[in-house]
Formats: sequence, structure tokens, C-alpha cells
Amino acid sequence: MEMFRPDALELIRRKRHNFDQISEFCRSPKAFLKHMDAVGLDRGVLINYVAPEVIGFTSEVNQWIADYVKENPARLISCGGLHPRQSHNILADVEQILRLKIRMIKIHPPHQLLFPNDYLNGVKELEVIYRAAEANGIPVMFHTGTSIFQGARNRYGDPIFADDVAVDFPKMKIILAHGGRPLWMHTAFFLLRRHPNVYLDISGIPPKALLKYFPRLEEIAHKTLFGTDWPGPGVPDIKKNLSDFRALPLKEEVKQQILGKTALSIWPA
Repeated sequence: MEMFRPDALELIRRKRHNFDQISEFCRSPKAFLKHMDAVGLDRGVLINYVAPEVIGFTSEVNQWIADYVKENPARLISCGGLHPRQSHNILADVEQILRLKIRMIKIHPPHQLLFPNDYLNGVKELEVIYRAAEANGIPVMFHTGTSIFQGARNRYGDPIFADDVAVDFPKMKIILAHGGRPLWMHTAFFLLRRHPNVYLDISGIPPKALLKYFPRLEEIAHKTLFGTDWPGPGVPDIKKNLSDFRALPLKEEVKQQILGKTALSIWPA
């Protein structure tokens, strides 16, 4: 919690009645693992990224998450970040990600104020990141869709800019977080059907709205991962999200694919 910008932290505090509990989970992986047991969660990817301009996180978050998941690496999957415009030595930052055995890299265009394909516009640090991820089998997640945090610029959230990345780095697994919601779901669906290396993360989408956003979800279930975006603003409870998802009119094998099998194909147990 100490890494947040005050305005970003205040937004989260206002949206969470259980803020003190969230703070405890940030300090104690043991407490969070007990919470996972209570809500019925076997494994979780813990999302972190570098965005000092909007959220406040610096590259220090990578060491923090690497230490945190040591409590139970089989259940806690580390996600860290790199910021092309903030890095003073991108090769050293990439080496740290590899040394810490970070299992996913998140790029947040609306918070990092760049497009995923800006390596075509002179931001060569992005190319370094993608080449390292591709060579080492590390998935890269892009935030797609809007953000309500102060300073976020939502034009960067259109998933179409990941199309170039999927073409230029065909062996790199790309995960489109939030499916472009609430503006670009059709674009996200197209990219999943076009590119073998593009996946969908449904976190941040209320499960009751999921089939409205993605009416042909069953067609891409083999490339879709369940997620909640908890404890972000607007996501009240993991257990409720799970319950609401299981209540959707989908085939049971489709639910199981999205709840676990797709993730297992990316991060085997």
C-alpha cells in the first residue's frame, strides 16, 4: 500500500468497505492464502505493474511480488512490470525480471501513457521487453479498456494496437486484460480469433454482463481466463464473482475451461 500515489490509494479506499483487510493481505501472504481457501480459489495471478505517473508503483514492485509469492509459489503466481519510458536501463530491468522468475509481465497503456506497438514509433525499449518475454516464455498482459484513475488516458486502451505486437512477436503469449471493456469488446474478440497467441482475461467484467459483452464466448473459451480484478474499484468480492460466473448459462466444460484449464495451459501446476 505504501507504493500507491495518495490519490490512487484514496480512490481504492473509498470503494472498499474492507480496506483494512486488504491492507493485511498486502502485508501477509499467509493471510491471503487463508482468504483464497475461504472463497474457493486454488491459484491466483497477482497483478502488479510499473506506473509511477498514475498509480505510483515503481520497479520496486517486482522485488516485492517475488518475495510475496515465496510463501506458496504453486498457488501464488507473480506478475511484475516494466515501464519503457521510466527505465534508465531496460536491459538491467529485464534481467531483474528474469532473475526474480516473474511469471508474467503487465503493460498498462492507459497508465503508462503509451501504445502497445510504440516500438514502431521509436520506443525501442518495448521491443527489448517483448523479445525477452518471447525468448523466455513469459506471457505479456496488456490492460485493454478504460480506467477511472486520475491521470489515465483511455485512448491507449484500444486493443487494436496489440494487433501489431501479435504479428511481430508470434511466439509470445499475449493476454488482453478486461477484454477491452466497455468500449472495444468486438475488437478483442476479433484479435483472439485472428491470432493463435492472443488470449482473453475477463477480470473487471461483472460476470452477469459477460455474455452481453462476449455473446460468442464459447468459441474462444479455450483461450479465455477467469479473473476478477479484485480488490480494484468496482469488484466487491471474489466469491461472488465466482458464484455469478458459475450461474451463467454455459456448458459445464466451458466453465471449467475458463475457470482453470486455460490458465493451466499457460502456467502448469
